[in-house]
Amino acid sequence: MRIIHLLVIGGLVFAAAYVYRIKMESTERTERVLRLHAEIREQRDAIAVLRAEWARLDAPLRLQGLAERHLQLKPLNAAQYDSLKNLPERPPSPVKPDSPDPIGAMINTVAPSSDAATVTGSLPAKAPEKKR
Repeated sequence: MRIIHLLVIGGLVFAAAYVYRIKMESTERTERVLRLHAEIREQRDAIAVLRAEWARLDAPLRLQGLAERHLQLKPLNAAQYDSLKNLPERPPSPVKPDSPDPIGAMINTVAPSSDAATVTGSLPAKAPEKKR
């Protein structure tokens, strides 16, 4: 009877230790999740600050002031544009319309012959099999 009592007490102590270990792991994981949530919140706040700073730097009035201060630009007037009829003539085509396609001719001269063994990639060409 005493052996059974000692085994039961030992089992209860083991179970209590196991439950305590599970509780500690759970607590550590909960703390880690909370730290990650805090880091995410900090990163979102940093992103919001960067977006606000970008909006301030990208403001049209600020850019216009910088352009006026640092660039020597003058306003456009209508006399700066010309009509399409004053464009120069189109240059002559280097290939005559009735001549064969020069690129197609180059491809035809480079194309392998039909009886040659074709090798693709890094695979070696197969040796022709001998008839017995």
